[in-house]
Parts: sequence; structure tokens; C-alpha cells
Amino acid sequence: MKGFGTKLTQLALLILLTAGCAAQSQPTEKPGQDVQQAAATTVPSEKPEARIVSTTVAITQMLDLLGIDDVVGIPSSSKTLPSRYDGVKKVGNPMSPDMEIVKSLKPTEVLSVTTLQYELEPVFKNVGVDATFLNLTSLGDMKNAIIKLGEKYDRADQAKGIVKGYDDKIADIRQKTEGRPAPTVLILLGVPGSYLVATEHSYIGDLVKLAGGVNIVQGEKVEYLASNTEYLQQANPDVILRAAHGMPEEVVKMFDEEFKKNDIWKHFNAVKNGRVYDLEESLFGTTGNLAANEALDALMGMLYP
Repeated sequence: MKGFGTKLTQLALLILLTAGCAAQSQPTEKPGQDVQQAAATTVPSEKPEARIVSTTVAITQMLDLLGIDDVVGIPSSSKTLPSRYDGVKKVGNPMSPDMEIVKSLKPTEVLSVTTLQYELEPVFKNVGVDATFLNLTSLGDMKNAIIKLGEKYDRADQAKGIVKGYDDKIADIRQKTEGRPAPTVLILLGVPGSYLVATEHSYIGDLVKLAGGVNIVQGEKVEYLASNTEYLQQANPDVILRAAHGMPEEVVKMFDEEFKKNDIWKHFNAVKNGRVYDLEESLFGTTGNLAANEALDALMGMLYP
């Protein structure tokens, strides 16, 4: 898409140069007309109207909190979306937006997340839509994304205020946990039919780290790994966090069945001590969201009972 944008820029410059040459070839009443006078007659160009399509709930919530009204498309979701965007066109599921609808809205910017970039970037490219993928894989990355959105859409002060709220929360947690033993933590991410182990590079893993917990999976570069219960049992975490994604009620039932049928789980200290917690999906998504402070408060209660 970068190359496509460069070609458009070159074409625009060529048109401007051509127009300039044509204008110079026209006869003028005063060949030596003052340049300053000519500049005074030039009509200043107006900033083009923004037409933003937000394809995820988290991004839509960010735009709302920043007070940005120039949104022409939002995701279809069972979750409650900001009332600011009531009546705005729905563009479909975040993982598979309806490209015909997106393109028909003539957006100046389409916003998605980096965790979907591999799948969606070619799809957007095929229909000639330039998409921006925000990195929300950690609280720090989300704060940077908020700052950039604020700068781009003249909401810099609002963005700084939002980020300060998260910084204050983290400072408060560090003060409360100073000198206390750091609990070891296993994070399981469940989807209907299976589950993965979340590393500290996942969003939930990042929150656990900020809350003072130590992920038992270290040295990995990816966000999630396949589960190996024997290895996990050897690490013997103090706390097990179970995150449900997609269909929460079904996934929680799946976890309950797994923990009952697979005998190895009863040997975990976390199970023996009753320190297995199911995370609320609205607080603990797979990418950053504005409920980060509430999620950190919830984690504090689990990690430091």
C-alpha cells in the first residue's frame, strides 16, 4: 500500500506541475507581476474532511473517548458500542469486515489492529483500501496508539489525559506491591474446543507483568504457545488464570471438563490452593482496551489475595 500511496503522490505532483506550466503559458497583462500580489489572490486549501472506519470495538471506544465524531463506519458486535456512533453504518465482524460496505463509505482512514494485519492487509489491498493497523498487544502499545490518534485528529490533550490515568494506576500498583513476593502465573487462553498458553507478550500477559506477576513461560517471542501440561506442571504456578475468548460460557465449561478429566491438573499448587480464576472477557480481551485499569484491579485481587 505504501508503494500505491507513493504513486498517487507522484501523479498529483505531475498534475500540479502540468497545471503550473499551463498557467505560465497564458498571456498576462503584467509580465512582471509581483509574486506577493499573486500569492495574495491564491485561495488557501481547506483540510479535507476525515471519514474514519473503525473495524474493532476497542478502537471505536478509543475514538469515542477522544471525542472524535468523524466516524462513518463501526464494527458489528454483540458488545455495547458508544452511543456517540448510534446510526453509523456497521461494516461487519472485526475479523472479516464487509469490503463492499467499507469501500462504499469512501474512508480517509480505516483502522484495524496488528493482530489481524496478516489476514486483513491483503484483503484491504485487493479492494484498493489503505488500512492502518494499530498495535494494541500491550498497555504501552495501546497508550502510544491513543497518543498518535490524538495528535492526528487534534485531540492531543484528551489523549494525554487518558494515558495519564493508566500511568497513575501502574504507579499505584508498584507502590502497593513493593517488597511483596511475586506470584508465578499460568495464563490459559481458551477458544471453543481448545486452549493455548499465553506468554508475557500477549495483552493479558502484559497486564499480569504490570500487576507484579511472573509468567511461568519465559524466553518466548510469540504471544501464544500450544499447551504441554507436563511442562506446565513442572513449573507449578501459584496462580492459574483462564481467559475465555469467542464464546465465554462454552469455553468455561470446556476448562471445567479439562480440569476434571485430566488428572494432571490436581497436582498443580494453584488447583490445590483454590487459586484458579476465570477472567471476565469484557476486561481481558486478546488486545488492549480501555478497561485496562479495571482489569489491573481485578488482577490485584487474584495475585495478592
